[in-house]
Amino acid sequence: MENVMDALRARGFVKQTVFEDELYEKLGSESVPFYIGFDPTADSLHVGHFMQLIAMKHMQEHGHRPIILIGGGTGMVGDPSGRTDMRSMMTKETVEHHVECFKKQMARFIDFEGENGAIVVNNADWLLELNYVDFLRDVGAYFSVNKMLTAECYRSRMEKGLTFLEFNYMLMQAYDFLVLNRKYGCLLQLGGDDQWSNILAGADLIRRKEHKAAFAMTFTLLTTSEGKKMGKTQKGAVWLDENKTSPYDFYQYWRNTADDDVEKCLKLLTFLPLSEIAELCAHRDERMNVAKERLAYELTKTVHGKEKADKAQSEARAAFGGEGEMPVKEIPASINELLGALTATGLCKSNGEARRLVEQGGVAVNGERAESVNMPLPAGEFTLFKGKKVRIKVVRV
Repeated sequence: MENVMDALRARGFVKQTVFEDELYEKLGSESVPFYIGFDPTADSLHVGHFMQLIAMKHMQEHGHRPIILIGGGTGMVGDPSGRTDMRSMMTKETVEHHVECFKKQMARFIDFEGENGAIVVNNADWLLELNYVDFLRDVGAYFSVNKMLTAECYRSRMEKGLTFLEFNYMLMQAYDFLVLNRKYGCLLQLGGDDQWSNILAGADLIRRKEHKAAFAMTFTLLTTSEGKKMGKTQKGAVWLDENKTSPYDFYQYWRNTADDDVEKCLKLLTFLPLSEIAELCAHRDERMNVAKERLAYELTKTVHGKEKADKAQSEARAAFGGEGEMPVKEIPASINELLGALTATGLCKSNGEARRLVEQGGVAVNGERAESVNMPLPAGEFTLFKGKKVRIKVVRV
């Protein structure tokens, strides 16, 4: 079987590794238990977690056992990486609820049964009961404060202030790796490249304290060709929970991917053969729309299932190409003017946004440009356009 590192490299995942030759040999000759951590800061995973889930599936399909670490303990502290402020701390009950939500979503990606079935663990089980003095003696002695302060996750916070609470995060994450190594024989931690310092700290702790092999590997961050993180819209994060981001909106997010980012997203986020991806992205012209549609469909199918992906694709084609069925929004029959329709359908978040959009010529009703938010609505059902990319059927009930 192909070495999983070759597969991950070919798709553009791998950013940094440590003891690479030794890790490559192990991944090609034995089943390597590995872990990825997820902080339960919301009740749903989002697009920012997508690459970790896909990478985990690649690893599992190549015979390696995933350990899903839920940061119930570290989540109560907060990782300072990439932040300029301190996270608010969560209650145990909130964390437990988020953990259950994560498990349901992850089951679409990861197999929890069989010889390499994934394990779900919560670091609250060992972190919340730690004796502080014992922890300092057992773990703290292996960390240099001078070296820690050179890590980007800490340096970027120094000007605004870094609490001692957050300063402990690296030690806690390294301790997680040590616990998983002792309990499950975990040899490898994976994560986004913004976690490199924390991941490397864990591998280093195991090697120095246990005198055993341990490895770290980080992945390229999911960013646009302009360097901006993907997974954000004007409405906020793109969630995997359909109650937070509908399958149609999820589909549309990926359908609107910039031409320069389509091939990268197909490689990183789908399981299509590389030869097929190359063929889909061979032409940088209107034929790229086929690749965008395939990207949107494959990801929506992975997250929400084939039936909802088919429906989202049909609605999108109707909205922009005249094929299939348009998405339908119902509003109360008591709404008689355009302003109310724009907010009731969710096309605009506020009356102010609706007014600005109409003033800018960005709204049409049944194909006719709206001149005023006070215009009366047609009787029965009608088609409402927002810009060039959104078209829905509105039914007054």
